[in-house]
Amino acid sequence: MTLNNRLTALRAALTLLIVATVSLTGCRISVKMNGSALDYNIYKTIHVSEFPIRAALVYPPLQQMFENQLLDYIAKNTRLQTTDGNADLELEGEITGYNLTPQAVTENAYASMTRLTITVRVKYVNNREEGKDVDQSFSAYRDFDASQMLTDVQDQLCDEISKELVDLIFNATLGDW
Repeated sequence: MTLNNRLTALRAALTLLIVATVSLTGCRISVKMNGSALDYNIYKTIHVSEFPIRAALVYPPLQQMFENQLLDYIAKNTRLQTTDGNADLELEGEITGYNLTPQAVTENAYASMTRLTITVRVKYVNNREEGKDVDQSFSAYRDFDASQMLTDVQDQLCDEISKELVDLIFNATLGDW
């Protein structure tokens, strides 16, 4: 290849690169890594109420554990300010289920696994946009070996289940999935 042909090829490649760069700078690509679909020009505040336990079986630390995880998740994944008064968004609910059920029954009619299921009813109100409210129940569970005492695994299971519930709730409300 001659020097003249190389210079022509180099000019063509440089021209193509400049055209591509100019074209792309006219477009803005926005990716939200946290999954939040909020316009922060409209939404600035959120009020998160307490989530009392209304289940037949009660594990008192669950309420505080769940509420803390929910508030932490919102703080880490949005720019919303939590408030006790009027807010652009409201999140309230209750823990309606805390159930143990036998799973994987063995041949001698004993359960080899037990399932802990937690259910949370959530009411999400969007005070800025109609039709975005959510009133829904969310459930998550974890299985544990029936030979273990619930008191030995309860904190860990509740922590894991609460994290899953918070993720489900966030995606259905603030994430707008």
